[in-house]
Amino acid sequence: MSLLVVGEALVDLIVAPDGSIRAVPGGGPFTMARSAARLGATVAFGGGISDDAFGRRICALLHDDGVETPLTTRHGRPTTLALTELDATGAATYHFYVDGTSAPDVAVGDLVLGPEVRVLAVGTLGLVIEPLAAAAEALVAAASDAVLVTVDPNCRPQIISDESAYRARLQRVLERADVIKVSGDDLAWLDPSSESLDAARDLLAGGARVVLFTDGAEAVRIITTDHEVVVPVPGVDVVDTVGAGDSFGGGFLAFWETGGHTRADLADLDLVRSVVERAIVVAGITCTRPGADPPFLHELPA
Repeated sequence: MSLLVVGEALVDLIVAPDGSIRAVPGGGPFTMARSAARLGATVAFGGGISDDAFGRRICALLHDDGVETPLTTRHGRPTTLALTELDATGAATYHFYVDGTSAPDVAVGDLVLGPEVRVLAVGTLGLVIEPLAAAAEALVAAASDAVLVTVDPNCRPQIISDESAYRARLQRVLERADVIKVSGDDLAWLDPSSESLDAARDLLAGGARVVLFTDGAEAVRIITTDHEVVVPVPGVDVVDTVGAGDSFGGGFLAFWETGGHTRADLADLDLVRSVVERAIVVAGITCTRPGADPPFLHELPA
């Protein structure tokens, strides 16, 4: 594989405003991996997956989309669950059930960065739940100069039990990040005393080359040390927003990787913008579908 996505796969128990419930495989990195693979990238998912019925479904979906799963299934560990409540607008709030489950069960050394890995993506619960978070950080620290590292904090404060430790780990990871994808909600929690745009700019201080600031239906901002570009987000008929940001991230990585671009190419602002524009289309299509169901390459407009 050329793209390794490290983080959690889980099952979203999606509660609609009328109280009806659907069980949908999800998790930010899981959706990102599927999105990138559906768009033509060669992808591996590095996360703990149960051997229960939900886990078998998760594996089947990954494999059907062409995503490799280099880790063995976690025998006897039930699938991690997220209760996802949707409001009348389709916006989601989350509650997680992780203790003793499959997603955290990845230790340092379980995954390695072989020479075939050109892009490493980490984030969401993959930087929170242990020992997975330590394993993700170790991979980032081991990444060579040839590896493009992307980080999506996708903060979930309700599951962060040790805020100081989480912030310290995130800071260490961001110091190696090349691309940081961050939302308005992330910034409001990470830096509540600053305006979102200022907080996004401050993320460059660690050494990242590009910050992609997404804010729901608002424009995406591409922020570098020298430039800022505002990329409009076309309106769509939203069914729900589950997986929209993750499919955007997967789209960006897929188009970047399949285009043969490298870390050095991040200096080309026009190129970054063109890839962002295509990723926005991917996220928009995902919003028109229930659950986290990113589009395939052939579903995108020419």
